[in-house]
Amino acid sequence: MQPQSCDTMVALGNSTVSGQTIFAKNSDRPADECQPLVLYERQHHAPGSLTHCQFVTIPQVSITYRHVGSRPYWCWGYEHGFNEHQVAIGNEALHSKLPEANEAKLVGMEILRLGLERSRTAAEAVEIMTSLISQYGQGKFANSAGVRTYDNGYIVADPCEAYVIETAGHEWAVKRVTTALGISNVYSVETDWQRLSPTAEQTATDQGWWQPGHANGAGRFNFADAYTVSSRSEGSGAMRRARSCAVLGLRTGIIDARTMMTILSDHSDGYEPQEDWQTTIRSSTGICRHPEANGEGGCTAASLVAELCADDSRLPIYWCSLYSPCLSLFLPIFIEGQLPPVLTLGDAAPSDDSPWWLFHRLNGPGDAAQRVRTHWQPIQDELFASAHAVAAQAKHLMDNGRTDEATSRLTHYMADNAAQMIATVRALHAELAEQKVLA
Repeated sequence: MQPQSCDTMVALGNSTVSGQTIFAKNSDRPADECQPLVLYERQHHAPGSLTHCQFVTIPQVSITYRHVGSRPYWCWGYEHGFNEHQVAIGNEALHSKLPEANEAKLVGMEILRLGLERSRTAAEAVEIMTSLISQYGQGKFANSAGVRTYDNGYIVADPCEAYVIETAGHEWAVKRVTTALGISNVYSVETDWQRLSPTAEQTATDQGWWQPGHANGAGRFNFADAYTVSSRSEGSGAMRRARSCAVLGLRTGIIDARTMMTILSDHSDGYEPQEDWQTTIRSSTGICRHPEANGEGGCTAASLVAELCADDSRLPIYWCSLYSPCLSLFLPIFIEGQLPPVLTLGDAAPSDDSPWWLFHRLNGPGDAAQRVRTHWQPIQDELFASAHAVAAQAKHLMDNGRTDEATSRLTHYMADNAAQMIATVRALHAELAEQKVLA
């Protein structure tokens, strides 16, 4: 079953209330594919070490950085994540004209993880990721493991800058972000690229997808026109990208974390990109996705809103949702502390111990969804009130040499919030079951 959609957004400091960069991502996957969080510590590796991805083995680097990833339970890579240097990355499925390859390649989510592990800035992540794509490739390839493979688009951000990378096999194009924008399951980098893979234009020309000097080849090489397999103005991906770009444009200068969370929770079909927020769940439309009534189709499995910080006034805050954002809570996560172990639980089988599966059970009829949203709002408000204060206090402690105290406070703060979330989910299950709203 193909994932139906993903959406990634970024707003640079010139577009936000705080003057700081904010990154956001919805990860849309098959309806029953659990997606917990994982944290890996910074590690040093011996010369000659190897990294074993699912289908490809590549040389390891001398150091991999501490990072958190949102990981489909079966996958080595991530749908989105962030590292100790405030690099945040999210990916999108794209579909190019290239045929399915027979040789193994890197999975797009693996490239994302490698970017987080190996980079200190967004620019460095772009260099690492595009080099890997050129050498090892990505995109659709045959495999006996039943893994869905596809070309990928990415937003890569840090506190000071952000980039869009779009790919087709071994080819890629990079566009630097200047204000605020969104990407989706549709090619968007046209002639406005800053960097291009060395053979991108020649490959397209050899395939007959681009004709330099002719009608469709006049002027600068158009990566999106050359490689996309379908219309870039029709379909779900085009509609969702139009929606995210429109609402970000309308709110330039007043974008904050709540704005991003609202966009991620939006159910507009995109045909009126500037319409008011749509909160009624519709299974087949919207940036926030839900399965069909029969359980088929995809859903938003996890979300991230990253409030980065360029001026060292506070620690970055990573707001993580472990299910569809309209039904769940955005927990503030600090990479400087220890991730609550409960957030890492979850695999193929439903479990009462896994937050992801507990939220999955809340995906009921529309009236249940409205009650769930209403229930979470005061808790989310409390977290907004506390998280920024905690981020500033912990940064002050660390600046004054009290790092152990800061990390201990952050670890306990996150653990307390996670415990409250789990208790609330369980209480919601009991309440809605008693009212016969949920089974």
